[in-house]
Amino acid sequence: MVHSNPSIPHLYDQSLALLTDLYQLTMSYGYWKMGLNKKESVFHLFFRRAPFQGGFTIAAGLEAVVDFLEKFHFDASDLAYLEQLQGADGKPHFPPAFLDYLSTLKFTGQVDAVPEGTAVFPYEPILRIQGPLIECQILETPLLNLINFPTLIATKAARICLAAKDDSVLEFGMRRAQGIDGALTASRAAYIGGCDSTSNVLAGKLFGIPVRGTHSHSWIMVFDDELEAFKSYAEAMPDNCVFLVDTYDTLEGVKKAIEVGVWLKSQGKKMLGIRLDSGDLADLSIKSRELLNQAGFNDAVIVASNELDETIISELKRQGAQINVWGVGTNLVTAKDQPALDGVYKLSAIRDQGQAWKYKLKLSEQMLKVSNPGILQVKRIYSDKENVADVIYDMQMPLKEGSRMVDPLDPTKERQLKRGTHSKDLLVPIFRDGECIYDLPSLQDIRKHTQQELKHFHVGIKRFLNPHVYFVGMEKNLYDMKIQLIKQVRHLASIPATN
Repeated sequence: MVHSNPSIPHLYDQSLALLTDLYQLTMSYGYWKMGLNKKESVFHLFFRRAPFQGGFTIAAGLEAVVDFLEKFHFDASDLAYLEQLQGADGKPHFPPAFLDYLSTLKFTGQVDAVPEGTAVFPYEPILRIQGPLIECQILETPLLNLINFPTLIATKAARICLAAKDDSVLEFGMRRAQGIDGALTASRAAYIGGCDSTSNVLAGKLFGIPVRGTHSHSWIMVFDDELEAFKSYAEAMPDNCVFLVDTYDTLEGVKKAIEVGVWLKSQGKKMLGIRLDSGDLADLSIKSRELLNQAGFNDAVIVASNELDETIISELKRQGAQINVWGVGTNLVTAKDQPALDGVYKLSAIRDQGQAWKYKLKLSEQMLKVSNPGILQVKRIYSDKENVADVIYDMQMPLKEGSRMVDPLDPTKERQLKRGTHSKDLLVPIFRDGECIYDLPSLQDIRKHTQQELKHFHVGIKRFLNPHVYFVGMEKNLYDMKIQLIKQVRHLASIPATN
């Protein structure tokens, strides 16, 4: 039988240039037709609210962005598809001359971005892209797609790992993830956020993430009784025995696991632990720990699963749960309590080649939705002990000693850049003239970076409920320029249209 649709293994083995919204291409055609395609532009990718009502966000997805931009091109099949699209008038949506233009289009611009694993905050650009207007416009949708979801999941994982403290966290949500790509992206992002391992074997192969797993209830149910199931598993996998004990009666299951554990000892092997997947996890883990210790299995771990998240883990720990490893699935890989990051991508400056920049902003009735103009960078200010504030500034108005920064939503709150302050720019060069100049770190190094980042923030910022608000200010001259630009745009918008 011949299939007309591409098979799963070949789904992404092709140009991904059409991984964009139609209106990006429609606007780009409009720019090209109006002769605006050679204009140079600056866009910023940022978000307005930290996810999960939290106090921090962990940036992720940059490696996928680099790979996408390096391979960006429209191949013959892309152009053939666009050629057959029709507009509302039944005529071709795009003329042949524009498709010829797209056939040679490559990314030729500049990208600066926050390295993966860096803690970021609302309104701070995670990525700044500068280049020809059409290139930057077409890339809006894929860049948001490649940054938003992994950033969301890395942040969720970081919160869960903070709740687990020194305990190990296993990500095992593939079966409920949103498709193949959702599962793989989530596994990678969860590892960045701090998870120790994944059950996703393909993610282990592709990304080098440690893979872990036990067995399911079906293994127990295949056999006539639970003891036989445990014994058979021990015979088959004597060096990997973590027994799932809640298929019928949890504490009776623990006792049977201990019986098989004694047999393993007699064979010179070791029972690694048990897994609880239902019931009162606090009470059952305490009683299971007592049974294990009484039998001499003091070092056997207790793994817990069942709809866990950071709030439940924190509460179980408060109740004295004796759990060593936390298996977190659905609530992590789907970010169930907030399934999307509100990342946006806004034009902030434009110019004709060789001319001065014209700064742009999006206006709104709500100040929090007014975008920031300029060519922006973020400087992190820190002491010997911890990070104390971030300041968003315009690259054409460099920060100086004594520079003031204001809260963009409450300009009565100000701070000053003091002498002797330590600081660093967060956005680093990634692409120059279309060529990647950034050495991508290993996934293990990105994970370590996340852990080091979180150590340098006040504990209040990492609270799950009502976290402390980390100060992010705008450099005063940039803020004043933004206010002046808002007034100018509102004045122009108020002028009546003429016939």
